[in-house]
Amino acid sequence: MTRILGIDPGLDGAIAVLTVDGELVEVHDTPTLEDGAKGRRAVNPALLASIIYSTQARAAYCELVTARPTDSKAGAFGFGRTRGIIEGVCAAAGIPLTMVAPVTWKRAANIAPGKENKDSARSEAIRRWPVQASLFARKCDCDRAEAALIAVAGMQKLTNSKESR
Repeated sequence: MTRILGIDPGLDGAIAVLTVDGELVEVHDTPTLEDGAKGRRAVNPALLASIIYSTQARAAYCELVTARPTDSKAGAFGFGRTRGIIEGVCAAAGIPLTMVAPVTWKRAANIAPGKENKDSARSEAIRRWPVQASLFARKCDCDRAEAALIAVAGMQKLTNSKESR
């Protein structure tokens, strides 16, 4: 069974695993440890690799995010480090990684752009996968929902590219 990953990067992010038919298989919170500079929380590459390798995915789609002008230097560096870890683990696993702009995956999921619509992602995820609604029950589960919806947008992109051949 072909599996696809959706990745919402960041320390509070998540990795969603879907089949090409859109069935939600599993969701993992991004593994972090307080082992960064000055004991700051950071993505743990070994734990992330363990999750990604175990999925046996054929493709991965990750939200394309960049540092914002309001980010501190340390915060921006940490965010870039997280993206590098995701890219490196996917490359080492032989999983092609495609970056998806927030506006693209939100359009595919019928969610208005903007941070204030994070709960809309949870609502949409619960609507699409009602049997697994408990995965998205808490307000802090919005990143899980976003990861799953990023995978859906990636699948649509994959389907569209196959149809255009």
